[in-house]
Amino acid sequence: MIVPKKIDLANIPTPIQKIKFNGCTFLIKRDDLTGVELSGNKIRKLDYLHYHAKKRNADYIFTSGGDQSNHCRASVIAAASVGIKSKIFLWGKDKVLPEGNLFLDKIFGGEIQYLSKEEFFNIDEIIAEEKKKFAKKNLIVYDFPPGGSSELGIWGYINFIDELKNQIDFKNVKGLFSAAGSGGTAAGMLVGCALHKLNTKIFAVNVLLTKSDLQNYIEELIEKCISKYKLKIKVDFSKLEILDGYSEEGYKNIKPEKIEVIKDFAKQSGVLFDPTYTGKAFYAYKENFLQNKKSNKVMFVHTGGLFGAFAKRKDYLHS
Repeated sequence: MIVPKKIDLANIPTPIQKIKFNGCTFLIKRDDLTGVELSGNKIRKLDYLHYHAKKRNADYIFTSGGDQSNHCRASVIAAASVGIKSKIFLWGKDKVLPEGNLFLDKIFGGEIQYLSKEEFFNIDEIIAEEKKKFAKKNLIVYDFPPGGSSELGIWGYINFIDELKNQIDFKNVKGLFSAAGSGGTAAGMLVGCALHKLNTKIFAVNVLLTKSDLQNYIEELIEKCISKYKLKIKVDFSKLEILDGYSEEGYKNIKPEKIEVIKDFAKQSGVLFDPTYTGKAFYAYKENFLQNKKSNKVMFVHTGGLFGAFAKRKDYLHS
């Protein structure tokens, strides 16, 4: 087995909390506490990606996402931390008073190219053309996939399982539950569980891709990782369950009833969820695992995204 190297920007291990919500007790893994500015699951993946960017003497990192992308924000801040410039390609428009993640992208020096939704469908071609322009200026560019989800990036969540094994007895945890955008978090957890021979189910709430596209992408990521790093495992894909239908309002939107659950949970627990990922995932978690129960052995993984809440502050205040 080949284990890739990484830098150490993430503040890990992150804590596990026992929380009681509406009479039901459960565990929450606080991966929103991987850092302050770097808050969330993305930095676990970026520790690996930035190590390789530095090793290749990159002048710039390129990556892409929505205008409130947690991944782009974390990529820009991590790049600044290791002395690399960044350019991000965002689906959205510039704002006179940027908020949330976009505000931080600008504060930490990210160069931004805005794209329409139609242009964003051709993001790979756009980035490839931009890399050619930078190459003519003798600038080395290392581009990260959306969400940091590559066969290298998912090592952040392979090691997440190592971390969990040192914190809990997996006999008491039947599953791990999280939001899923690009699928890297779920893919890493599945590989980590296979390496440790754990019979743990992974639940993922798709907020961006269709259920079938997410399933295929996760499987593809895992197969590439197994091949590249010579892992002597076979992943049981029946251990992955994608809960569909919880982002029908669209990636950038959230329904008022979900915001009400976010606010109710915040008041009872002191923990806040974002409108794009964790808020939708927790709504699904509540419906499927918390209602009419006193306890639950499926752990909720809080993957961060706090800054996205500020961009939706009117919705949060007036829902």
